[in-house]
Amino acid sequence: MAALRFGIVGSGWRAQFFARAARALPERFAVTGVVTRSAERGAQVEREWGVPTVRTAADLLAAPDRPELVVVSVPWPVTPEVTRELVAAGVPVLAETPPAPDVAGLESLWADVGASGLVQVAEHSPFMPAHQARRAVVEAGLIGEPTSVQVSSTHLYHAVGLIRFLLGVGRGPATVRAQRFTAPLLDPVARDGWTDATQPAPAGTVLATLDLGGGRSGLYDFTDNQWHNPLRTNRVVVRGSHGEVVDDAVTWWGGDRTVLTSRVDRRTSGVEQDLDGFDLTHLSLGERVLYRNPFVGTRFADDELAVAHLLAACASWLHDGGPQPYPLADGIHDHRLGLAIGEAAETGEAVTLPVPPWA
Repeated sequence: MAALRFGIVGSGWRAQFFARAARALPERFAVTGVVTRSAERGAQVEREWGVPTVRTAADLLAAPDRPELVVVSVPWPVTPEVTRELVAAGVPVLAETPPAPDVAGLESLWADVGASGLVQVAEHSPFMPAHQARRAVVEAGLIGEPTSVQVSSTHLYHAVGLIRFLLGVGRGPATVRAQRFTAPLLDPVARDGWTDATQPAPAGTVLATLDLGGGRSGLYDFTDNQWHNPLRTNRVVVRGSHGEVVDDAVTWWGGDRTVLTSRVDRRTSGVEQDLDGFDLTHLSLGERVLYRNPFVGTRFADDELAVAHLLAACASWLHDGGPQPYPLADGIHDHRLGLAIGEAAETGEAVTLPVPPWA
């Protein structure tokens, strides 16, 4: 299996996830170079990441080791510009979320590069092991026809992408209603670590419903800084005609006056007398393995595993003619619905989206 050779435009926090995947799995992924805005930042990246750097995307493509794919991980307004430049050069793109900042930007980007088939979006949430396991439960038919998903975990386009993934719905019309509330909440941890806060501060929570048609719906519940605040845990519910998944608990109709409940078991090595090192091996429901980690040995957290899965899907797409990992149309649709949540919360009015041009 040939390693996927990819370049990165940008050197921020999210770009590092892709570099770490290549560093841990050199037989599968290789970073050909990183574009940084300054030579000073470039020297720092070369020192810390162990990869060459250049100043422009054109320089990246002109290097002797031309990448097969370029990850675009730059500020929102810059993403469409870099994506257009790379598509014009005929290079496949994996653009970080969201692919453009606003509705006009999404529509313009789609009009310019949508037909190229070269642009994927780095929506990693559906690639997380726990969500892959939940989707496996749905696909096995245990809870019947999936009808609704509740997500209180991540924000806007990530949550929308997860709702659509777990329901198995496409890019159709939708109606969104939302409201924002403010209440006190202690915020002990942020992205940079412990805040040492001791008193609650006002925190906003947005509650939204998404009517996706055909009786299928989503419930969105997100509080400011919920990604990092350990006082607001994840909650994911998938409901179906014959049962539901609530976080790691699966309840389903067993037939003949029988309702069954079982839990998804997370099997990890490195616990107590297991000397193989801490690592996720698989997720299972009874004797049914729902997810098996193909990157054992990396000691990756779930978020890092999701990035590795995304890169592996890109390799399959480019090398073996596999399915597109997360097409631009999906990434655009996720963000358009996320923007509708914001619009509805601000105005208090329902936002109805017709069939979009990327449907």
